[in-house]
Amino acid sequence: MPRLKVTQLRSKVGSKPEIRDTLRSLGLKRINDVVVKEDRPEIRGMVHAVRHLIKVEEVE
Repeated sequence: MPRLKVTQLRSKVGSKPEIRDTLRSLGLKRINDVVVKEDRPEIRGMVHAVRHLIKVEEVE
């Protein structure tokens, strides 16, 4: 199953609480944090919500 490598590039300071909660749910705490998640619709939705703060790559 494909996986997504998610890297936080920008700070969550000044963003709405929903955006902060979404980053925390993805497992991102600070700039340059990297997590690898399974490519599922729930994860895609969270990634879409915070796309302005992160970088996403597909990995095997």
